[in-house]
Amino acid sequence: MIQSEVIIVGGGPAGSTCAWKLKQAGIECLILDKQKFPRTKLCAGWITPQVISDLEIDIGQYPYRLVKFNQFHLHIKNKYFTVNVTQYGIRRYEFDAWLLNRAGVEVHRHEVKSIERAGPDYVIDKKYRCKYLIGAGGTNCPVYRAFFKQTNPRNKSLRIVTLEQEFAYDYHEKNCHLWFVQNNFPGYSWYVPKGDGYLNVGIGGFAEKLRTNRDSIKYHWQLFVQKLEQLAFIKQQALNPRGYVYYIRDGLTNIRTDNAFLVGDAAGLATRDMGEGIGPAVRSGILAARAIINRTPYSISGIKKNSFSKFQTSLKLLGAFITQSRR
Repeated sequence: MIQSEVIIVGGGPAGSTCAWKLKQAGIECLILDKQKFPRTKLCAGWITPQVISDLEIDIGQYPYRLVKFNQFHLHIKNKYFTVNVTQYGIRRYEFDAWLLNRAGVEVHRHEVKSIERAGPDYVIDKKYRCKYLIGAGGTNCPVYRAFFKQTNPRNKSLRIVTLEQEFAYDYHEKNCHLWFVQNNFPGYSWYVPKGDGYLNVGIGGFAEKLRTNRDSIKYHWQLFVQKLEQLAFIKQQALNPRGYVYYIRDGLTNIRTDNAFLVGDAAGLATRDMGEGIGPAVRSGILAARAIINRTPYSISGIKKNSFSKFQTSLKLLGAFITQSRR
């Protein structure tokens, strides 16, 4: 049986950041992930200066392209305005693999099927054993299913469903655009240019609201693509989007039980206004690592619940959007 002080299930930003911090402290750590990296990861893919700081990234040394946005172009129903921001567009295909490699820990390609307690330890598929267990496997994380599902059930009203695609494209519009509550869609859509000629377009909204309205995200995807074509943002591009689900931040009551922790999307930490998950994932990975290193309680109370907390005007508009979308 393979033993490690800490085993992290999931090699995305939350898991790799946690491993990176544990390795710096000299704590033995192993990551399990069912996929081989680099791997395709659906995500609009922008990160904040706080993420750059938390990850101690030297932008000049980052080996891939970072597209800097100084503004977001927001379209809310019939209104249009810009918000001054500092954000960076990244490709998750590159970013996640780089973070995982930088962590410098052993990574096993393994799909976790079962987790059992063995005294103070955790045994995974009768093959791996650890003292501390980190659930960083996203919405469907097996650590969540095994130890948190009963005490911390998902709030279905906060479930987000998406369709999106990232593809090579010779784009001419270089700004990031966001559309809110278009055609009464309970969510928003995005157009995010990336480095090296890649473009990410997508749409995401509240699944329960769509169901209640007997609506379809596929229908709104078609309307969104038509909008992009009308604006000449894309032309004659055959798109084949893929979807996924995740949860925005709720009043979490249980993110640690004994020595099992939840981080990132496994804990449902995406921001309430924008559904942005990379920043909260990174921060929670750091906090979980600190709790293990220092033998202290694990708390996520310091992780920001909103992406736009500095922009009061935007917050009011986006708050109204969230309220309307969840009704």
